[in-house]
Amino acid sequence: MIWWILIVVCFVLGYVGLIFPLVPSVLVLWVGFLIYQFGVTDGSLSWVFWAVAVILTIVLIAADILASRYFVKKYGGSKWGEWAGIIGVIVGSFVIPPFGIILVPFALVLIVELILHRNMNNALKIAFASFLAFLSGTVAKAVIQTVLIIWFLLEVFVF
Repeated sequence: MIWWILIVVCFVLGYVGLIFPLVPSVLVLWVGFLIYQFGVTDGSLSWVFWAVAVILTIVLIAADILASRYFVKKYGGSKWGEWAGIIGVIVGSFVIPPFGIILVPFALVLIVELILHRNMNNALKIAFASFLAFLSGTVAKAVIQTVLIIWFLLEVFVF
């Protein structure tokens, strides 16, 4: 019973990681999978599950990085703006959570892009693009995490 409680806690923490990016959401899911694999049973999750979990984990990490680069570059943002967005998400998770992870990166990207001699209109577009990047990356992570959890439950209780 304690193993299942730990597994559920890991899955919940995975979703908490969407709001507080310092919690490595997909890695926490993996802890839950491993607790089941080695604590509850001995090797009952299929190799197909593990292979797809690895692939989806890679896709999840790549989606976050690619979304940020895509949106910020699309609107003419700088490398400094990209870094400001990343730092803003980390700092923002501690400042007025969960709103800080939206407001702080937006503000930092806006300030950085203004400092780099851009006009307010361009800086606002780039800051909004960083928000879209964060939002799309978070949605992608939520979907992939949900798929992983559903597949895990199907493996455990159906197959």
